[in-house]
Amino acid sequence: MSTSTTEAPTPTETAPADVAELVAAAAAAGERWAATSRTERAAVLDAVADALDAAAGTLVPLAVEESRLPEGRLKGELVRTTFQLRLFGEVLREGGYLDVRVDHADPDWPMGAPRPDLRRTMVPLGPVVVFGAGNFPFAFSVAGGDTASALAAGCPVLLKAHPGHLRLSVATADVVRRALADAGAPDDLFTLLVGDEAGREALVDPGVRAGAFTGSTAGGRALFDLAVSRPVPIPFFGELGSVNPVFVTRAAAEARGADIATQAVGSFTMGAGQFCTKPGVLVVPAGSSVVDALRSADLPGPAPMLSARMVEGHNRVRHELEGAHGVEVLARGEDAEDGTPAPTILLVDVATLLADVEELFRECFGPTVLVATYEGSEGHDDLVALAQAIDGQLTATVVAEDSDAASLGELVTVLANRAGRVLWNAWPTGVSVTHAQQHGGPYPATTAGGTTSVGTAAITRFLRPVAYQGFPSGLLPAELREDATLPRLVDGVRQP
Repeated sequence: MSTSTTEAPTPTETAPADVAELVAAAAAAGERWAATSRTERAAVLDAVADALDAAAGTLVPLAVEESRLPEGRLKGELVRTTFQLRLFGEVLREGGYLDVRVDHADPDWPMGAPRPDLRRTMVPLGPVVVFGAGNFPFAFSVAGGDTASALAAGCPVLLKAHPGHLRLSVATADVVRRALADAGAPDDLFTLLVGDEAGREALVDPGVRAGAFTGSTAGGRALFDLAVSRPVPIPFFGELGSVNPVFVTRAAAEARGADIATQAVGSFTMGAGQFCTKPGVLVVPAGSSVVDALRSADLPGPAPMLSARMVEGHNRVRHELEGAHGVEVLARGEDAEDGTPAPTILLVDVATLLADVEELFRECFGPTVLVATYEGSEGHDDLVALAQAIDGQLTATVVAEDSDAASLGELVTVLANRAGRVLWNAWPTGVSVTHAQQHGGPYPATTAGGTTSVGTAAITRFLRPVAYQGFPSGLLPAELREDATLPRLVDGVRQP
């Protein structure tokens, strides 16, 4: 039976002095968890997903109360959360994520010396500290993608709760812990930490082997610096900030300028602009119908943001952008009396933007977008110049006509070097949980541009390779034995 949101406990902070003991318990649980079979771990993940679905009647209202996000959005986010838990279960059962490679001994190996019997697999890193995100109370929080992928990899998780939804974090953690226990998982496999100091203490504890974070550039960089400055540095997978530029060709603007403007408004105002993939800079031809349509766009009114801190941060950056040389307000509604921002469209030209990229090409987390206009009959040189000037991004988008394709190769190549996901005629605010998804990018989008925090490849963050040379079969992990049936590379040939 669901309890009312008013009955949800108000959490107390985890005492920093207790963190070492919690990490030690997690490490012990992790050793037992890593020794379980892939099918057993998959069944446990399914059980957690089932328990979260069953608790939706309690969790969703609490999430609405604490985050101020709409009920429909949060219901969908919980579905995404349980889907990705089950998807990682499928990954475990299939086994290809282990990237197993078997090289049988070969006395005639052409390198000039005999090849020994070598067998390579992946093993869990160990305890992972996950820092929950504020803008996705389910999908990037307690039972979100970082937790799911770490548990799937065979690692215990210490989850540092986000202060924006503490009671929801406690309630979700209770569901997760009960589900783990009922499914037979080791005690202390999942631990909730409350408080910034407890999170930092966990990250520097010698027993912790990795950290994962979704949030601000400043906060993520501070934690990254802690992780890599330890006596024994550990990997830190931080998703930080991104502007997510959208480049519109002249042909596209001429063919469908009004539609592009409507879609842009829908994307940058979605969720009050509180998506890490929100398009923050829209690059369009000068004098095009896109600019005219944006100037007269029917903008939505102010929408509640996650917290007063989010409101303050957005309004500060928006004010700084508005006051920058060469920037004007193209369209804007009326802010709410409490300061909640109305959607705002700012305008600048590409030449001015290029002259001060650091000041103008920046994330404004919330419902504000900067439109940058370029000259030229085709304008691809201007687009390439801007793409070359920007730093790492989660996404970069090209809005174009098929007739543009032959002339856009350089732009696409540059964008692929700047972003983790490059889109063609789509908007970046949807991040599908799939096998091929890449949600990452060069710094400052992330601290580990070679990894993803969304999609099944996220599991590889919490694994490391080990090669066994010359071992008898009985001492090998099951996936390295001759009778193993999972996908693997045998003597250079992919099987099955």
